[in-house]
Amino acid sequence: MRDHYDVIVVGGAAAGLSAALVLGRSRRSVLVVDSGEPRNARAEGVHNYLGREGASPAELGSVGRDEVAAYGVEVTSGRIVAASATDGDGVDPVGFSVTLESGAVVATRRVVVASGAVDVLPEVPGLAEQWGRGVVHCPFCHGWEIRDQRIGVLVTSPIGAHQVLMFRALSEDVTAFVADPTLVDDTTLAGFAARGVRVVTGPVRDVASDGDRLAGVSLVSGEFVALDALAAASTAEARIGFLEGLGLEATDQFMGDHRYASALTVDAAGQTSVRGVYAAGNVAAPMATVIASAAAGTQAGAAVHGDLVQADLARALATASAPAGQSTR
Repeated sequence: MRDHYDVIVVGGAAAGLSAALVLGRSRRSVLVVDSGEPRNARAEGVHNYLGREGASPAELGSVGRDEVAAYGVEVTSGRIVAASATDGDGVDPVGFSVTLESGAVVATRRVVVASGAVDVLPEVPGLAEQWGRGVVHCPFCHGWEIRDQRIGVLVTSPIGAHQVLMFRALSEDVTAFVADPTLVDDTTLAGFAARGVRVVTGPVRDVASDGDRLAGVSLVSGEFVALDALAAASTAEARIGFLEGLGLEATDQFMGDHRYASALTVDAAGQTSVRGVYAAGNVAAPMATVIASAAAGTQAGAAVHGDLVQADLARALATASAPAGQSTR
């Protein structure tokens, strides 16, 4: 590991490695710092990723690391615990100092944040143990695998009704578990009835497993409902604690009045409100699929390279106009 890079990428999943690939191919010195905890680590496969359909998250990451290494990108395991702005190099006023959990301090000209998000799950005993297997959240990511099975959906927010209908398109055996009756109005219930969705009102006591497989849910009433899969919405919280020193904060994301996530705010190129800090993937777009996160990483990587090209030009012009013997660093 060097003590200075053109770019440090925080996160080694689809978004981070895609940014690193673009930058490596552009002959930038790049360090990827990866904690090895991708959001989709428990999923059996990545879906809707053309050309890599069904690949495991671990396989996709391994292939990606090999690809970026071919262009000189360094990947190191660990976490970044702090980051702060510096005065740059005297010509380019943008620069950063990054501290790794190992204690190493590394300087960089630009930062790409691709640290992802953490799913905060509904507080139902047994649910977390099945997350990513018997308990799923996205009909596009997991729907084909549970088609025509007995699917339950936890309705925990006003947008839960939409999730019920999304999964109903995949199976004729769908049960909506509605803990709070105020979350569904008469129109919604009529729609459920028209689509043959069973509605169970009342809290779910726990999620039951049979070995590694989901068995069903137990209700507070004592009833047990056998299921093959259970859909539940999480709240995706951006992983950005290490950015506190840069003054970057996550913004709450809403659908109507329902808060479903927090995320960094970025422009179309992935630039955050702090000059020189870019972000891509679920840290900035909590609902993005893996292929969308990879595309955002590619865009951010290209934007960072363009940013550095302009900084290099400014340095070259300053050097050309400096009096003989005067350094511009």
